[in-house]
Amino acid sequence: MEVSDARKLKSLEDENRKLKKLLTEQVLDNSTLKEMLGKNF
Repeated sequence: MEVSDARKLKSLEDENRKLKKLLTEQVLDNSTLKEMLGKNF
């Protein structure tokens, strides 16, 4: 593996970590909204 490949890999891993965090936050938000709606109706 060359240095440029290692940099690309690290960049992709960082982006993947950020996207997973965003997905987790959205799932939690969605779950919270569903729970709130269920209590109100």
